[in-house]
Amino acid sequence: MKYDPHIHHRRSIRLKGYDYSLPGGYFVTICVRHRECLLGEITTDGIRLSEYGLLVDEAWRDLPNHYRHVQLDQFVVMPNHVHGIIFLINDNTVGTGSEPVPTGAIDTTKRHPLSEIVRSFKTFSARRINSVRGVRGVPLWQRNYFEHIIRDERDLNRIRQYIIDNPTRWLYDRNNPFIRKMHRTGDKSSQFP
Repeated sequence: MKYDPHIHHRRSIRLKGYDYSLPGGYFVTICVRHRECLLGEITTDGIRLSEYGLLVDEAWRDLPNHYRHVQLDQFVVMPNHVHGIIFLINDNTVGTGSEPVPTGAIDTTKRHPLSEIVRSFKTFSARRINSVRGVRGVPLWQRNYFEHIIRDERDLNRIRQYIIDNPTRWLYDRNNPFIRKMHRTGDKSSQFP
């Protein structure tokens, strides 16, 4: 099929006109490419992270070291995706007339939008995993990510609970390859009660 920009263009899933560098809470979901279960497995005790999953967890927790205006909240690594809450905060800790000490880290004196933070997380984690795999430049993550702007305390608490409960719902999760296969084939024999 010949390229048609009206059909083949990528649409943004971001809220049109919203400034994603503004202080606030954001719920993000980032999926592994082809929803491949590389990051761990669900057991009766919860999620058991693979070596790659541990590297992803480490890259996530490292974000505030690169972005001073980032605070992390609830987070979970699932077999083929991650869910997390990121708060972008006002950070005016540098005194008047002072400049931050150069550290080689990302410039924290300017506000970085959510997309840049997610892109950095994806890059940091993919490089670490590809290094362990002994490959270079192999995509780990799907293009893009899903986000939800957290509206209020009630919304925040609902999302926190969703993240906490996520491993226990894996059996029914649309990201679970077994469930996806069942839906594609229409197999009713393996449905759950």
